[in-house]
Amino acid sequence: MTNTLHYGDNLHVLREHVKDESVDLIYLDPPFNSNANYNILFKSPDGHDSDAQIEAFEDTWHWNASAEAAFDEVMRSGNTAAFELLRSMRAFLGDNDMMAYLAMMAVRLIELDL
Repeated sequence: MTNTLHYGDNLHVLREHVKDESVDLIYLDPPFNSNANYNILFKSPDGHDSDAQIEAFEDTWHWNASAEAAFDEVMRSGNTAAFELLRSMRAFLGDNDMMAYLAMMAVRLIELDL
């Protein structure tokens, strides 16, 4: 898989498109909940800057179907300590943006099989 660029949620891409034994290191440095939208900027065919752009990523978390799915995945993971912590946080915080962030990060942390 050389010279391949994947666009999407890193957890999905790694699970579906990258073999475990082919990865030595993954470095991520996203902004994480910066409450900003990030755009892809285009250049004209001759390489000059262009005003053309599209939204690539909204870095704001919301409790929605994706957050609920992440919460459910932690529940089904078998990692009872992680699920109890996440369940307790949800009982305390409710279904809101902060809880969405915690659920989405928790499913990634348990993926590491710590």
